[in-house]
Amino acid sequence: METRALGETGHDSTVMTFGAIALNWLEQEGANQMVELLLDHGVNHFDVAPTYGDAELKLGPKLRQHREEIFLGCKTQEREYEGARRKLERSLDRLGVDTIDLYQVHGLEYESELDTITGGGGALEAIRDAKSEGLVDHVGLTSHGDPDLILDALDRIDDLATVMFPMNPVVAGKDDDEHDYEAVLERADDLDVGTLGIKAFAKGPWPPTDELPAEDRPYANWYEPVDTPTEIRERFDYAAATGMTSVVSPGDPKLVAMVLDAAERYDGMDEDAMRSLVERLRHEESPVPEQLHH
Repeated sequence: METRALGETGHDSTVMTFGAIALNWLEQEGANQMVELLLDHGVNHFDVAPTYGDAELKLGPKLRQHREEIFLGCKTQEREYEGARRKLERSLDRLGVDTIDLYQVHGLEYESELDTITGGGGALEAIRDAKSEGLVDHVGLTSHGDPDLILDALDRIDDLATVMFPMNPVVAGKDDDEHDYEAVLERADDLDVGTLGIKAFAKGPWPPTDELPAEDRPYANWYEPVDTPTEIRERFDYAAATGMTSVVSPGDPKLVAMVLDAAERYDGMDEDAMRSLVERLRHEESPVPEQLHH
């Protein structure tokens, strides 16, 4: 599988990152098998978070067994020092490892949060302290909020190694500032910051719960995903061809094998094909930024 330099981290990430929330929906045996499958196919970047149910615990056994083969991203939704430190220690404990390769401030949505995170006694200070102690190697940020806010974070946090944000042809077709994640990609590239694409496989928001109750949804994703091999491949190719470092697999375990297949087959997508895909999907309802947050 193709690998790309993840900014200035010194790590070459596979063009697919495993979104380990999928493990939350599996028993331990199934989780072990999924991790083995991904490793057998060369995937070397895994992403998990404490908010993903018991995904950290399910990832733990195989992660410890194959620690050298996995670049591990984890996250915190805490905004202040004490909370971030506590959550980091809890994640290390649940995962059963000594170091997290990439620790990301998760789900940035508001300017006021960015002020708290970057200020004295903020989460960033906690992550930097953890870094100096060897508990964390790199600092990252994730958001599916306003692209301008992510640009602001890139300007204000000079040691950001990666940013994770939506890269999706439906979103690209909206053509306005609120959906301009291409600007984030350009700025990140200029700064040599690694880029991780989420929501690549989002078709759109789920129908309202009175039309489709949550328990009747066929997938565990926050949004309705595309779910045929052709659509998944097309979406993967699009996100990878934008130049993102790596594309994160969606949250439902039933989709992982198809994404893995698309990632292995990836051999580029020309600009005409990308444009026509955006054109075709332009009028679909965008899954970001104003939809459900996780």
